[in-house]
Amino acid sequence: MTQSVFNGLMHQIGPSHVLGFFLVLARISPLFVVAPLFSSQMIPTQVRTVIAVALSIGMTPIAMHGQTIPSDPLIIAALFITNALTGLGFSLAVSVVIAAVNSAGALLDVVAGFSYGQLINPFDGSQGGVLTNLYSMIGLALFIAIGGDAWMLRGIEHSLVLVPLTGAPKISSLAAGIDMAAGTVFVSALELAAPALLALLITDVAFGLVSRVMPQLNVFAVGFPLKIGVAMLVVAASLPFLGGFLSNQVAGVVSSALQAL
Repeated sequence: MTQSVFNGLMHQIGPSHVLGFFLVLARISPLFVVAPLFSSQMIPTQVRTVIAVALSIGMTPIAMHGQTIPSDPLIIAALFITNALTGLGFSLAVSVVIAAVNSAGALLDVVAGFSYGQLINPFDGSQGGVLTNLYSMIGLALFIAIGGDAWMLRGIEHSLVLVPLTGAPKISSLAAGIDMAAGTVFVSALELAAPALLALLITDVAFGLVSRVMPQLNVFAVGFPLKIGVAMLVVAASLPFLGGFLSNQVAGVVSSALQAL
């Protein structure tokens, strides 16, 4: 494309729409940094960049409806920061759901004894136990199955209506919403891991009673594989309910994040 053709195209589009595109890109970019699935390391950086640009191009006409972008460089810089913070707050609120699923797996790894062996999570490159990676992969698979990615894209699109490109979110409300979402990580993780944790607790109590009755028997040495079997059995029985949990959590988190904006 020659310089004259590029200048003609820019003149037809208008500088206001070009600035609007970059503001939309600033709001969408945090999705590909912290949000589940979109920030996966299994997706090459170049692919994530292309997807972010394509989504920004598609959402720019919606975002620019009735909007006039000022030409002052300082105001434009402030708008870039504001839109980036808006997108980051929304992305962090959604990422809490997958963080709760991963935390549930980490709790079970500690109790069941899987935490002694660490594996690399292929989605984000972090290290964790067997159950942590299992919960992470199943959680992301269910996240896709229930349309979590569509929920996030619709949420970003709706945020462009609630908080226009030239507007600003309520910082206090946004910070309070993120804080409340982060505070629910442990509670949600405990709810997910509760069946297996209870089964392992009962198993430990049973081992303790047997060791008191038969001190000469090294119950815990032979009981370690049994604990692993109990953990895997209960986890397999409780995983089918993870889909309903994720569906309710994603819908609730997206709605809460939009209300906080």
